[in-house]
Amino acid sequence: MNLKRVELLISGMVQGVGFRYYTYQKAQQLRVTGWVKNLPDGRVQVLAEGEREVLEEFISELKAGPNFSVIQDVNISWSESTGRFSSFEVTR
Repeated sequence: MNLKRVELLISGMVQGVGFRYYTYQKAQQLRVTGWVKNLPDGRVQVLAEGEREVLEEFISELKAGPNFSVIQDVNISWSESTGRFSSFEVTR
């Protein structure tokens, strides 16, 4: 397995449009672990772990976003998986 960790900082109209719940649903479908949360500056932060190919698909889904979102930028940082997460959560 090629397990990786990815941190995403997503900007645009991503708060108040169901983006965190959308992210949670996609993580459940793809069996990705980690978390998603809103940031005070209006961005959404995602920390996810899984197989590289699956995470690439996850990122593509998040770049599309839910219906009412507008994604302006996605900053992506890759690192090695820590195995720290057993599920995916929406945090505050």
